[in-house]
Order: sequence, then C-alpha cells, then structure tokens
Amino acid sequence: MIRLSRMADYGIVLMTQFATRPGMRLTAPDMALASGLPVPTVSKLLKVLAHAGLLDSQRGAHGGFALLKKADEVRVTEIIRAVDGPIGLTECTVEDTSGGCDFEALCPTRTNWQRINEAVVSALQDITLADMAPPRLDFLPPPPAAGRGVVAAGE
Repeated sequence: MIRLSRMADYGIVLMTQFATRPGMRLTAPDMALASGLPVPTVSKLLKVLAHAGLLDSQRGAHGGFALLKKADEVRVTEIIRAVDGPIGLTECTVEDTSGGCDFEALCPTRTNWQRINEAVVSALQDITLADMAPPRLDFLPPPPAAGRGVVAAGE
C-alpha cells in the first residue's frame, strides 16, 4: 500500500482549514478546534509548516498563523515535503538522493520505479491547496469569539 504519513495528512487538513479562512490569523487551539486534532499535534505541525515557508507565524496578543501565499499557489507536494521530506515510493526513487539501496546498480526495476514515482509526484504537483479545500464554509465551526486568537490579517 502506498500511503502518506499521518502527519502529512494532518498537515494537508490544517492547510485546507487556512485556505477556507483566507486572510485570517489562527492560533493552534483555534486550529485544533476546527480540525478535531489534538493541540500538541497541531502546534507541532504549524511550526513545521511555518519553518517551511508555507505559513506566517506571529507572536503576541494578535498572533497566530496565516497562509503566506494564496491557496491556489500552494502545491500539495510542498505540504508533503514540509512534513515528510522528499517524496519517494521506494528508497531508490526518493527525490534528490541516490544510493539508498545496496542493489541499486543491479536492480532491473529501478527505471520503472523512477517512472512511477515521477508520475505520482507530477500528479500531486498538479493539485493545489485550493483544489483540496472544500468549496463551502457552512460545515465549519464558527471562528472563536473576537479577542480569542482570530484576527484578520493586517490588524
């Protein structure tokens, strides 16, 4: 089975929450409430995503996190790489590496695995955060009360 890590999946979930609230600055507790994920997991992922340049992080009374780019400018591959590192279906196909397998030079399937990996990465590259975000907001819980961490960008 080919599968994303749970943390990469959660990272995409959190990023889609930001995409449905453009221009809003949200705290880790706000995001945990909106996503149903535990606060420590959310906090860790938000730091990782901010470190990768996908989120802006601001401290203080009006602090929190916000998207740095528009949702249609963020590729799913960026989120996966931020959380999991290079994408690779097998050791010999991990992006930007070689020599991950002792049998790489003799492997008759390496070329085909590389083609498959390139196809998967290409498909993921074509999907943006805007594509992943739900089209409607009415199923989301309302934002927390004013003064509890949600501040419109620019305030």
